Amino acid sequence: MPTDRFAALTDAAIAVLAERGMRGLTHRAVDTRAALPQGTTSAYFRTRKALIEAVVRRLADLDRADLDEARLPTEAGMSVTAIEDIDAFAAGIAALLDRWMSTERDRVLARYACLLEATHHPELRTILRYGEASRAQSTAMLAAAGARHPEQAGAHLVACIDGLLFDRLAGAGSSSAPAPGTAANRADLTIAIATLLRAFAGQRPEVATSGS
Repeated sequence: MPTDRFAALTDAAIAVLAERGMRGLTHRAVDTRAALPQGTTSAYFRTRKALIEAVVRRLADLDRADLDEARLPTEAGMSVTAIEDIDAFAAGIAALLDRWMSTERDRVLARYACLLEATHHPELRTILRYGEASRAQSTAMLAAAGARHPEQAGAHLVACIDGLLFDRLAGAGSSSAPAPGTAANRADLTIAIATLLRAFAGQRPEVATSGS
């Protein structure tokens, strides 16, 4: 399958998922969103399951590209001095989350839709396991920072950050939370993530304010 056509169809499917949810994801809807002749999507992805699998692969590729671009400390064996500035790395993660909350919001909503679908269709869970890469990266980062139990801490860190992202996107958080895509939101996220990083790395949390 041509890479450009795969990207066009799966990106259109991501947009459909974000707008209509899993029930709205059909071959016809993707064709319309991609501005392609009816029948194009079904020619590439014969079943709905195949379409969902393709969407998950596309989401995984885009997420990995974002993590690579952010240049977070994810390589195993990094020295502690490589991530001694917790605030700087927290700011990097916060910038990525802010992007996912704003310009890439559709991708995150589509990811949540796929994860919920997997609870009803166990055969999709293997494909959705790409999130383990994030846990491995967090484990390596916290090990470099001196965490006593880096694997456990890495899993907990990812869960907390995922919860923070979901809370903001679902609108369940405080109404006073800064708007996504703003410097205020990135600053607020940086404070939260720096606190988490210090806690899971076994460092004493520092009191921070949005004005610091």
